[in-house]
Amino acid sequence: MPTIKFKPTTPSRRNMTTPSFEEVTRKSPEKSLIAKKKKFSGRNSYGKITVRHRGGGNKVKYRIVDFKRQDTSASKVIGVEYDPNRSAYIALLENEAGKRSYIIAPVGLKDGDVVYSGAGADIKPGNTLPIANIPVGTMIHNIELYPGKGAQLVRSAGVFAQLIAKENGSAQVRLPSGEVRIIRLDCKATIGQVGNIEHDTVKLGKAGRKRHMGIRPTVRGSVMNPCDHPHGGGEGKSPIGHPGPVTPWGKPALGYKTRNAKARTNKFIVKRRNAK
Repeated sequence: MPTIKFKPTTPSRRNMTTPSFEEVTRKSPEKSLIAKKKKFSGRNSYGKITVRHRGGGNKVKYRIVDFKRQDTSASKVIGVEYDPNRSAYIALLENEAGKRSYIIAPVGLKDGDVVYSGAGADIKPGNTLPIANIPVGTMIHNIELYPGKGAQLVRSAGVFAQLIAKENGSAQVRLPSGEVRIIRLDCKATIGQVGNIEHDTVKLGKAGRKRHMGIRPTVRGSVMNPCDHPHGGGEGKSPIGHPGPVTPWGKPALGYKTRNAKARTNKFIVKRRNAK
């Protein structure tokens, strides 16, 4: 999927690119599969800002995506759509009974294709099987962590995981980050690579496109006063005055490990993503 470049009629147009949307074949969402989406602007249930620089943005509706894939009947692809809530595209399916559902659209899935879910499904993009029935070396996405809970891993545009081993009743999967993780064989995964693989090459070109996404400006700490940020103060452009960059509250900002050393799921990680 190539990106579209623009003539430099304005400074923002000079560097702006957009997706070509060649894979998208359906313009409007299925009305029975959309829900209201409330804006929280980075605030928790107490109204306190827990994620900074969020707010505004275009009004969008949530598309209800089927991550469990429990329907084992044949389902036909009747359209591929843009989803404002995620980087990947979504595909609209219709089964033999006429029931419709959304799935994450993998590379190569197009209108008219038929996909299946279940242990007897073929190894082809869009089909969902238990990991026990998937050959070693296969590219997969939409991976469950707990059987029946629904896919939680590998759902972003252009990513894929690889099944590298099956032993002792469990599988080893290499995730896009490079981490190798143990996953139960009765967990489901979908064959193929997630679509919209050119997503990371898109250049926004202007600040306004970030605002449309609901992301507000971020002010650098080095331009603040000392009372507002540890990096602030000094005459002219000054170094931060610390061994490394820190947050506004003084915690290390780069290379600071936040994972609990006694986390229950540590035993499932065979290789860390940053292991040398």
